[in-house]
Amino acid sequence: MGKKEKIRRGYDELAETYAAKRPGSRREMVILDHFLDSLSEPTRILDAGCGQGTPILRRLCERTTAVGLDFSREQLRLAAETVSPALLVQGDMTMLPFRDDVFEAVTAYRSVIHIPLTDHQTVLDEFARVLSPGGRVLLSESPTEFERTNTDWLDTDVKMTWSMAGAETTRKQLQNAGFRITGEWDAPEMGGEDDPKPPFFAARLDA
Repeated sequence: MGKKEKIRRGYDELAETYAAKRPGSRREMVILDHFLDSLSEPTRILDAGCGQGTPILRRLCERTTAVGLDFSREQLRLAAETVSPALLVQGDMTMLPFRDDVFEAVTAYRSVIHIPLTDHQTVLDEFARVLSPGGRVLLSESPTEFERTNTDWLDTDVKMTWSMAGAETTRKQLQNAGFRITGEWDAPEMGGEDDPKPPFFAARLDA
C-alpha cells in the first residue's frame, strides 16, 4: 500500500475524531478573510483538501461558489452534511479532476503537508493549471523541511504521516509553478505535534 493510500485510509478511519478536534483557529480564519478580501469578486474557489468542510469550506461558501476536494470518502461525507451548498469531489491533488483555468482561487489548509515531498511541485503545478490567469492560492506549510509519523494520532490508534517541504522550498516551488508571492504569515511559536501552527503563503499566478 502506497503512502498516499495509507493517509487516505487513516483519514477515513478517524474522520469523526478529526472533525471534533480540528475546529480551526481564529488565526486561520483571520488569514483566510484577509486573503478573500484581496480577491476581486471571485466566482469559484477550490478548497483542496477540504476535509470535513469546517471551517474553511463553509466560510468560502458564505462568500462565493466553492468546490471542496478531498481524497477521503469519509471526510467528504461529513462535508456534505456540514456544508451542503458546496460542490464536493473526491480526487488527488497531484491529478486534479478539473479542466484548465476554471477557478479564481485555491485554498489548501493542512493538506499539501500530507503529500510526499517528491510530489509537492506537481501539486503546485496543478493549482496553477486549474487557476485562471491572475488567480490566487493560499496554502499552509511548515517553517522547515521535515517528515513525521505518528502511530497514535489524536489518540485513535491511527497512523498518520506528514511530509513538509519547508518555507524556503515552498517559495521556490511556487515561483517554479508561475506564482508571485504576495503575502506571508509567519508561524507563531510552534505547538506540539497535535497542535501545529503553520506559516501561510499567498501567491498570484502571473498572467
